[in-house]
Amino acid sequence: MEKFKVKAFGTEAADAPLKEISIERREVTPKDVEMDILFCGVCHSDLHTARNDWGGTIYPTVPGHEIVGRVTKIGDAVSKVKVGDLVAVGCLVDSCRECENCKQDLEQYCIPGFTLTYNGPDKYLGTPTYGGYAEKVTVDEHFVLKVPENLDPAGTAPLLCAGITTWSPLKHWKAGPGSNVAVIGLGGLGHMAIKLAKALGAHVTLFSRSPNKEKDALELGADHVVISTDDAQMKQVKGKFDLIIDTVPYVHDVNHYMSTLRVSGTLVLVGFFGNLEEMINTDPLIMGRRAIAGSVIGGIAETQEMLDFCGKHNITADIEIIRMQDINEAYERMLKSDVHYRFVVDMSSLKN
Repeated sequence: MEKFKVKAFGTEAADAPLKEISIERREVTPKDVEMDILFCGVCHSDLHTARNDWGGTIYPTVPGHEIVGRVTKIGDAVSKVKVGDLVAVGCLVDSCRECENCKQDLEQYCIPGFTLTYNGPDKYLGTPTYGGYAEKVTVDEHFVLKVPENLDPAGTAPLLCAGITTWSPLKHWKAGPGSNVAVIGLGGLGHMAIKLAKALGAHVTLFSRSPNKEKDALELGADHVVISTDDAQMKQVKGKFDLIIDTVPYVHDVNHYMSTLRVSGTLVLVGFFGNLEEMINTDPLIMGRRAIAGSVIGGIAETQEMLDFCGKHNITADIEIIRMQDINEAYERMLKSDVHYRFVVDMSSLKN
């Protein structure tokens, strides 16, 4: 396997800052696409992996799974894209493509296991996969997505994680005209959930603990804001929602929201991995055929559908562009929720 070196930003330990390092990428195989990375979004998962918050990080690690770039080289058997195309890569770079789920375009639920864009097993090089905080990346064409040329490439980057993570449950639970959708939390995921649900034709409400989020939520497209700590406001929306997208990334009490679901309504967790502290009270579930569910990113076909929809409706994320050299400061700001609503790295800063 022929390889080449590129500059990247990564870390060699959980307590070490990210810095410039050199990594290897594979030369294109017949089905591969090589791209220059133009922009890479910054996700909470990047920070969790860099700092080994979830355990299992293999060092050195190079985060980044919201990648937008231009094709620079393709393998002989590639038919999906051509050199010069604006393309994207999200959270996945491989799966078995033969199991029941992969055959249904649900690669994110690959039964033998998918390969993550970073900190996954690289079957070509025998190393962990390295993410988008780098000059270039080589990816199998199946996992390369086409970006509508009318979309701002920087604002498109977060669609590859924050966008698809909220799009997938909105589509699965059939959000659209006539449906009432609520979003819990206004961050990277929450702001995309509002934009996408609104564009799908749903009536959209934000649940927030902060009254100062109301103006932003309405500007993003929300029809209504409910302060979840206000009992009177919560009573006003009892039995109102068909679907609640819960984007909160930390331990919280989901029981608080269950009475706001209609009969057969569903609360979908997309932001938190782990054990919720409070036990779930089954009364509102049983008495209203309500459900608590989970959802993770989306399949490749679904992600392309989302990008095409965003192209049609001119939807991108609200972002703050940073230099690669400022990533450690960005992580600290992200921990304080000091970003509206997603950092995106201009990768030309790494080339300089």
